[in-house]
Amino acid sequence: MSEPIHPAVRIGHTHLKVANLERALGFWRDVLGFEVTQRMGRQAAFLSAGGYHHHIGLNTWESAGGRPPAPGTTGLYHVAILYPTRASLADALRRLLAAGIELDGAADHGVSEALYLHDPDGNGVELYWDRPEAEWPRAGDGALAMFTKALDLDSLLAEPGAGASEPVGQ
Repeated sequence: MSEPIHPAVRIGHTHLKVANLERALGFWRDVLGFEVTQRMGRQAAFLSAGGYHHHIGLNTWESAGGRPPAPGTTGLYHVAILYPTRASLADALRRLLAAGIELDGAADHGVSEALYLHDPDGNGVELYWDRPEAEWPRAGDGALAMFTKALDLDSLLAEPGAGASEPVGQ
């Protein structure tokens, strides 16, 4: 077995093929709130949070007018967007609800809380926040003991600092 990868290695950005750039921007920029850092005409756009050069790249170079991959094919399962706080994840949920975007699911994994959905091109999207590591569930031997339970969306929307919102139930 080879040596483990350096512990500071991180996933840098995700670049997605989309069928329609304006429609994709309507989701990634207008709903989720990423900022456009650069555009390449009507073919590509790069978006970020906090002024980074880009977290998300969108292009139509090989996919203009294309269809999402068919079920049962390989490819990206989902891109996961890490929010810094539970309140910021609640803000993301409010944005989705205001835009009429349906969730595919919402889960509490013990280590994190996550919202699952698809973008307009059928790409899986996970929006989540990590609990502090000291709160992660552990087995008796100290090993990580993640689980999947339903996420209480009303509790998430009631998060202090998240703003007022109507309860959505389960």
